Amino acid sequence: MAVNLFWYGCNMTRHAEIIRLSERLLECVGTPAQPVGGPGACCGSPKESEPRINEAMAARTMDGFAAREAERVVTWCPSCHMNLEDFMAPVKGQGFRHAHLCEALHEGRDALARLMTQRVPARAMLDAHVGFNDRVDVNTLIPDLLRLVPGVEMLDHPYRGASYMCFGLANVAGALPAHKARLLAAAREAGADTIVTIFHSCHREIVALERDHGIRVVNWVHLLAEGAGWPYRDDYKEWRNAEDPAEAIGEARMVAAGEEAVKRLALPELTRPR
Repeated sequence: MAVNLFWYGCNMTRHAEIIRLSERLLECVGTPAQPVGGPGACCGSPKESEPRINEAMAARTMDGFAAREAERVVTWCPSCHMNLEDFMAPVKGQGFRHAHLCEALHEGRDALARLMTQRVPARAMLDAHVGFNDRVDVNTLIPDLLRLVPGVEMLDHPYRGASYMCFGLANVAGALPAHKARLLAAAREAGADTIVTIFHSCHREIVALERDHGIRVVNWVHLLAEGAGWPYRDDYKEWRNAEDPAEAIGEARMVAAGEEAVKRLALPELTRPR
């Protein structure tokens, strides 16, 4: 039996609440989709410098879609979306339709509008980038969706970050701090009290502005959930902005996740300079 899949990729496991909320939103607009992600459903982008490994990872993911008889794949990650279009589908053959999450929700915006019953006062500005918008018009579709939330005023500013998300700036000396400073300045110029992130990479970088600069940072999926009255907890933002991230994570969770792995992989990211 053919199914819809919500392919969140391999780099979203820090944001389980976004995955759960996205799945729930898709169901509510009439596009129920099974979540698929993690290391076994990678597009291969982490191994782009090793073509054979990259190709094998992508092929394994496409084989997984075929085994599930995917009718439609709804993407989250821009790297996954671009790789799917550029080489995964052309090489393996694509027996399914695909769309980005914001496109799928926009198609069901009439049903989504009926969900938006809670007022969320916010003068919000998008952390917009230039590099993905030629594939999916995220800089237009996402603000259009957020205007369905009572109380949300979407503000625009001409500033657009380079690359397709903040991850693309990380390896260019000074580029990421410059983007965050310019984004914060743009938000102040626009009169925003909320910055809305699009992708996971941007969310992880931008949430630190909340602690030190008195501006709220939420992902666009979070804001839709608030409009629907759905509770959620952004653990990553809490950990990133804590005085002691290890204490914020808590001993029980660190033990469950593997204390050494948390210390080696998570804490350096959570404690890096803001």
